[in-house]
Amino acid sequence: MTELRTVEFADVDLDTLAGAAGRLVLFVPGAGTIGTAARRVNRLTKGAVARAVESEAFGKLSEGEALVLGWPAGLAAEAVEIVKLERRADTVSLRKAGAGIAKRAAGATLTVLAEGQKAPEEIALGLVLRSWAFTKRKETPSDTPGKAVFMVKEVAAAQAAWVDAGALAAGVCFTRDLVSEPANVLTTTEFAAQLEALRDLGVEVEVLDEPEMEKLGMRALLGVGQGSESPSKVVTMRWKGGEGAPLALIGKGVVFDTGGISLKPGAGMEDMTMDMGGAGVVAGVMKALALRKAKANVTGMVGLVENMPDGRAQRPGDIVASMKGDTIEVINTDAEGRLVLADVLWHAQQAEQPAAMVDLATLTGACIIALGHENAAVFANDDGFAKDFLKAAETEGEGAWRMPLGKAYDDLIKSMKADIKNTGGRPAGSITAAAFLQKFVAEDMPWIHLDIAGVAQTPGETALAPKGATGWGVLALDRLVRMKFEG
Repeated sequence: MTELRTVEFADVDLDTLAGAAGRLVLFVPGAGTIGTAARRVNRLTKGAVARAVESEAFGKLSEGEALVLGWPAGLAAEAVEIVKLERRADTVSLRKAGAGIAKRAAGATLTVLAEGQKAPEEIALGLVLRSWAFTKRKETPSDTPGKAVFMVKEVAAAQAAWVDAGALAAGVCFTRDLVSEPANVLTTTEFAAQLEALRDLGVEVEVLDEPEMEKLGMRALLGVGQGSESPSKVVTMRWKGGEGAPLALIGKGVVFDTGGISLKPGAGMEDMTMDMGGAGVVAGVMKALALRKAKANVTGMVGLVENMPDGRAQRPGDIVASMKGDTIEVINTDAEGRLVLADVLWHAQQAEQPAAMVDLATLTGACIIALGHENAAVFANDDGFAKDFLKAAETEGEGAWRMPLGKAYDDLIKSMKADIKNTGGRPAGSITAAAFLQKFVAEDMPWIHLDIAGVAQTPGETALAPKGATGWGVLALDRLVRMKFEG
């Protein structure tokens, strides 16, 4: 895993500010009232902080933006950042402020004067998430970012709060690392091994290999991977921290997707290393839950396959039997993720008897056409469950938008030769994919499908991440667990 920026919390020590190395960071609300530590920095810099705060430039800043005083006289620090931030800013604003600090600071050591902030751990979370970078495959990896010391009024309380926030940071960054790895490194076997390592955190892990899946009747999943040298696997992760039936999180883990016989165009195919993003999110959530010792029962289950063209590969026109028993006409071998999820969804219901299910997949390009890179598509068979997730996503600042389901869309995936076909064509592509998945969900099972094709990996930076893998979904699903499944 990428080494993350170290966060520490310490008592406010004004006498150390003059000699602090790296960058000093202080927060000033829009009204311009500076706190005790900021007043000390102001005196050391002979009034430079006050002049900056009183300036027209500071007044024009948006919340979370900063004025930077470079190489200030009277300090050893290379810069002082004056961040505009209200003392009672919401969680999303605090994290964005922390991310802004990270972006401006690069790898510098930081002393953050946070004595007036109600939730310094949230600023630290944003700081750590924006400091992440995937560089371990470079000949000369980037240096680990310097330590960030937060000076706070109540050290013990901040340290306790950081246990949960730090767990989230580790989970998000685990997801980002998995999504960023190339497929020649993150094979199905290596992916399973990394998930098995979660046993060290107290997660129960079980791995099904191809002969075991064959016995269970998972021909829809196995058909996708039959053209690859990498063996298909299903990995089940169980975190048992509560009582009652678990929440089941299901992830599509296609480590590389050429489209199979329905070969994708060459341009951009290298990005298909991220087609396991759903499984990556499930892995990140399970890690976060284990690290923070969540008082909930949650099962994560992922189908790990590779979709390649080969003499043994599945063909358009093939008909396969799912674990449920329904037969599927394969119209397009590039619509493979739903075949994987069909069997994993059914297996999760049979083996785990969950209270509810959420599946995640980088499933359709149509989702990106509809929602761009701002929102994941949310499909659900239960209005209350959908509302709960959307509230969780909004609380965590992760974009999500509910999309429709209905009989008219179901009709588009009827097959003349089998019970169902795996694509309904271009119209409503993301919706018919969700309609396909719904066929493998029991009618009385609360279920959400999240199409994360547009948000798992973005072409530009986001508020909390550089360009590339985002880890979208870890924060929202952890919040859903806290809200609805944690005692």
